[in-house]
Amino acid sequence: MKVILLEDVKTLGKKGQVVEVNDGYARNFILKKNLGLEATGKNLNDLKLQQKNAEKVAKEKLEAAQAVAKDLEDKSITVKIQAGVEGKVFGSISSKEIALEAKKQLNMEIDKKKIVIPDAIKSLGTYNVNIKLHKDVVGTLAVKVVAK
Repeated sequence: MKVILLEDVKTLGKKGQVVEVNDGYARNFILKKNLGLEATGKNLNDLKLQQKNAEKVAKEKLEAAQAVAKDLEDKSITVKIQAGVEGKVFGSISSKEIALEAKKQLNMEIDKKKIVIPDAIKSLGTYNVNIKLHKDVVGTLAVKVVAK
């Protein structure tokens, strides 16, 4: 019997795959636990429509992330930090502070978990910070660190 998987089944396959299984296994395990549907013509057409819709949504998300990355290229934010003599900074700049300043200065919501700071920012100057916008897209934001 051919079955369309609704969830990942460890030894069988991933969600959305059409697999061939024994009739008893299909009736007693897969169909009973709602892990899959019988692969009828209607169900196969529904699967194709769902896959096309998922591809369209994924493409739109990728394009949106690319647009945001392009927008971030020429923008920068300024972060003020307490500093002593000769530009010695007390503490360091965190991703939380960068996200907060981006919200204030650029009016952009950036998740602090998606901000990647290569090395700790512990001195005054300008730094490029990477922001993971999508699994395939990384934007770069310039961060200027100045003394209060």
